[in-house]
Amino acid sequence: MKQRAILCPRCRRLIGSEETTCSWCGTSRSAPWWKFLNWTRGTADGDWLLKTLITANLLYFALSLILSTRLGGISGFFSPGQTSLLLLGATGTYPIDNFGRYWTLISANYLHGGILHIAFNMMALKQIAPLVSNEYGPSRMFSIYTIGGVFGYVVSYFAGVSFTIGASAAICGLIGAMLYYGKSRGGAYGNSVYREVSGWVIGLFIFGLIFPGINNWAHGGGIIGGIIMGALLGYNERRRENNFDQALALLLGTVTLGTLGWAVMGTFMHM
Repeated sequence: MKQRAILCPRCRRLIGSEETTCSWCGTSRSAPWWKFLNWTRGTADGDWLLKTLITANLLYFALSLILSTRLGGISGFFSPGQTSLLLLGATGTYPIDNFGRYWTLISANYLHGGILHIAFNMMALKQIAPLVSNEYGPSRMFSIYTIGGVFGYVVSYFAGVSFTIGASAAICGLIGAMLYYGKSRGGAYGNSVYREVSGWVIGLFIFGLIFPGINNWAHGGGIIGGIIMGALLGYNERRRENNFDQALALLLGTVTLGTLGWAVMGTFMHM
């Protein structure tokens, strides 16, 4: 069985499926992960940001479930009702055209339709976000995540999707950024990244064809948005993160927090 690409247990960069050692630090791919544990890490490599994103998604999902119980009950297996999702910021032609809720292009990225939906998305985020953070830095990773998600839902809106939610558009933005990185960097490592991420794109496409209700427009738009943002912002080997990158991420974080807070406040005011 062919081995898969993994994160280096020491430097956390990608070891390609055809490599036996890390091309960055020389660590063997079979080295035990606990050998390199360092509990002081986190702020520098963006682990804190990944944990914050996952926590925000989980808390917003829990809120949608609590709200659903007050509005008539939870539908299905831990699945919030459409009314609560609409109030908390689901996006699409219905909420935007009928209620002018353009801000839902951000909030929809933090809503999920069920326990399996959020579980799959958070597992994907946990896999791809550290790769993007390693190559672009945590500030640019968050900017790509946010703008990629918005771009995906803009494409979805113009494609006529009436009601949609989920972090997958933003995650596809991260995938798009890694596609750009792999193609732009080239070499053994860049080509390995490009092949691996291309496999994810193909898997997403097949998954979207097999299972109903998948918003392929948002996925495709997110990937395109991620490619554009990856090219505009650049990656670490071309330039290090600077004050602009940090300011942009702070601005987007403030807008995101304000949007989610606005949605929650508006929801409880109308109950």
